[in-house]
Amino acid sequence: MAADVTALSDIDEREIQVFVEAVSRYFSQITGQKAEIRAAFLTNNERALPVFEFTGMIKISGDYYGAIYFSTDRFLLSRLLQIMNEPRHGEEHLLDAVGEIANTLAGNARQHFGEMMEVSVPLTMDGKESKNLKGLRDRPYVIMVRWKQYEASVIIDIKRKK
Repeated sequence: MAADVTALSDIDEREIQVFVEAVSRYFSQITGQKAEIRAAFLTNNERALPVFEFTGMIKISGDYYGAIYFSTDRFLLSRLLQIMNEPRHGEEHLLDAVGEIANTLAGNARQHFGEMMEVSVPLTMDGKESKNLKGLRDRPYVIMVRWKQYEASVIIDIKRKK
């Protein structure tokens, strides 16, 4: 059942911090090195969202509505797969990896927001598909991440139902 978009309210800065901490925790746990949060900002939905070559999306429902995205290039994903001792780095493995990262970030957020935030299985897309992303919110939240020399973005495009 689709949410009534007119009955949605904004999430606040403290709630966005949950995602910032989830990104930092993910890289620290997987790689032993923190990722640098380069910027966190509201984007203007009239211009393209900052997406890269691979994007993982988790749809959110329940007391919240929208989606969470993790987007990066093949080089960051390949490096993470190497660290996890995964020998295969083909396109399907990179898509699986970006989906699992998005799923992990959403799962960490769900621990904060509670069981009333339902998360979907990861959906993945390559760069051509993700270039057409349009957010639910007028101004989705974006967290720009750098790990080593690699760039990524986390896009938080969710609202709370009133």
